[in-house]
Amino acid sequence: MDEVPEPTIRIRFDVAYDGTDFSGWAVQPNRRTVQGELESALARVLRLPAVSLTCAGRTDAGVHARGQVAQADVPAGTWEREGERVLRRLAGVLPPDVRVSAARPAPPGFDARFSPLFRRYLYRVSDAPHGVDPLLRRDVLWHKNPLDVDRMNAAAERLRGEHDFAAFCKRREGATTIRELLRLEWERVDGHLLHGTIQADAFCHNMVRALVGCLLAVGDGRREVDWPGRVLGAAVRDPAVHVVGPQGLSLEEVRYPADEELAARATATRRVRELPCAGHSA
Repeated sequence: MDEVPEPTIRIRFDVAYDGTDFSGWAVQPNRRTVQGELESALARVLRLPAVSLTCAGRTDAGVHARGQVAQADVPAGTWEREGERVLRRLAGVLPPDVRVSAARPAPPGFDARFSPLFRRYLYRVSDAPHGVDPLLRRDVLWHKNPLDVDRMNAAAERLRGEHDFAAFCKRREGATTIRELLRLEWERVDGHLLHGTIQADAFCHNMVRALVGCLLAVGDGRREVDWPGRVLGAAVRDPAVHVVGPQGLSLEEVRYPADEELAARATATRRVRELPCAGHSA
């Protein structure tokens, strides 16, 4: 008689990390990754042979996160025995550059990758003539020329909304580049420190850092305010768009709908999107 497999329960993990010394989120052979560290630690504290994680958004090498979300399906009995002690045990075995701040059973229909309403990133830039404060060097990009925030925000207006962002993405076979950019705005938070907020339903590979690079070129006067809109309209990867370094970028928030809407949101996200008409507004 076949053995009946033990039922599983989906667990949501809220994760933060300093991405400086990681080769990104995703597991890679002979590389130190966030996923690799977390899966190893979880298998240890849950006393399981292996744990497999899925995250809300894979971050590249050097990119940080304060609001990453991941999930794992684990045996229900294991979680019942060990769940209350998981956070404290993880704090004892994880390296100091990655933390799990919450671990709890997910509601029905929850999918860390496909259920989000949006992801919100923050990009930090300093245009101080002397460079970045040494204590902030791991999470602030230095831009050597002064930046005009008003020009950057004027250019950003032309990029918000639902578009094909192929001009700002590294293409992946079979993946759509249509995204809805909900927020793209800059503010100067002190004399030389700028914060850029980038929020969308989802992002393509390199999209955030390419958008930032495009707007920095407008902010320092190298490009005109309408240039990012023209690049968007071309819908092909533009070599003139510089993909900025990862150290200024942090995944700050992943927002999910109400519990009763999680499954429907995941189903809608999985559908391949097409724009209602050809071309792009700029």
